[in-house]
Amino acid sequence: MNDENKINVAAVVGPTASGKTRLGVSLALALDGEVISADSMQIYEGLDIASAKPTKEEMKGVPHHLIGIIPRSEEFSVARYVELAKAKIIEVTARGKLPIIVGGTGLYVDSLLNNIQFTENEADKALRGELFEKAEREGARAIWNDLFAVDPEAAEKIEPNNVKRVIRALEVFKTTGVTMTEQNRRSRLAPSPYRAVKVGLKTSDRSVLYDRINRRADEMLEMGLLEEAREFLSDSSVGETAAKAIGCKELAPYFDGTQPLDEAMETMKRETRRYAKRQLTWFLRDEAIRWFNSDEYSDFTEIEELAAAHIKNRLQSFEA
Repeated sequence: MNDENKINVAAVVGPTASGKTRLGVSLALALDGEVISADSMQIYEGLDIASAKPTKEEMKGVPHHLIGIIPRSEEFSVARYVELAKAKIIEVTARGKLPIIVGGTGLYVDSLLNNIQFTENEADKALRGELFEKAEREGARAIWNDLFAVDPEAAEKIEPNNVKRVIRALEVFKTTGVTMTEQNRRSRLAPSPYRAVKVGLKTSDRSVLYDRINRRADEMLEMGLLEEAREFLSDSSVGETAAKAIGCKELAPYFDGTQPLDEAMETMKRETRRYAKRQLTWFLRDEAIRWFNSDEYSDFTEIEELAAAHIKNRLQSFEA
């Protein structure tokens, strides 16, 4: 695809509690854009507090897409996200607006903007069952060794005790004859249809971010997190993907009466901090991101103005 035919896109990334929602709205107002969420939990119905969905007041009239559109009983994948986000980018662009991807799910952002192609392999339930049985009978290491024998590169990227991912990689090879590593390589051959400008939010002092995470967890509690989590955990229809949401499962011991609330909340805070660390590790690999350390500015509006100017200048350079 020629550069002149590519679609201009902006993206706001970074760890949880870094201020992405505010910056995304500010950029949309400054650059005449609309927000497309890239958050693997905000896409589900419910989980409003636990996933920190932007409120109507926070949106400030800016259209937000891909938030609260998937029933929490459904499984959801990065391939489905890319499909939905691509359609939204086309819609937003057709209205003469700038699509602004906002979110902390790095796999979603990268797969979308890098135009990763996904191969839909039909599930072989019998094969999957056999592999799970072997894992139970011989241990997780046994099937990881099987994967290492046929696709060592994929195996080295997967923890041996992550049975589900190991089995998925084996299933791909056994049903197609092509390793997952090779499929991933082929998936990156198609050029991206986007000219993306990415900005990121983080802090120079990691403890500042962690303090924000802790404070936000306490605020969630005041907003009604307990009621939301109790209802979520009692819903037997919740699917495996939605069940991974931080902010609900950590409170289960409190509802079971096996742990006091303060200990359950501390677990939630700890897991959120760990998640933020993983997000940073992911995004810091991307040299194309223009980072802003929010703790180095006395006023967040300064970041908003600098980020808007950076994106505007980059987009104008594309047109030159």
